[in-house]
Amino acid sequence: MGIIVDVKGETCPIPLIETRKAIRKMNSGDELEVIGNHDASKAEIPMAVESLGEELLRIEDESDGKTWHIFIKKT
Repeated sequence: MGIIVDVKGETCPIPLIETRKAIRKMNSGDELEVIGNHDASKAEIPMAVESLGEELLRIEDESDGKTWHIFIKKT
């Protein structure tokens, strides 16, 4: 079972901070789903994932055009 971090309604830097906190608590092979709706965070989180050496699995947009889901795997 993966970890879910819901940061809808939050703006920078909160989504990035919460994502980093969750990644630190994860074990290798664990998956994280970050749910948000702040455009800048949608761009910043994948860059942070790469710089941390973790695996960005995918980014999915909801049909509302605002909410996104970022899936990350701890390496």
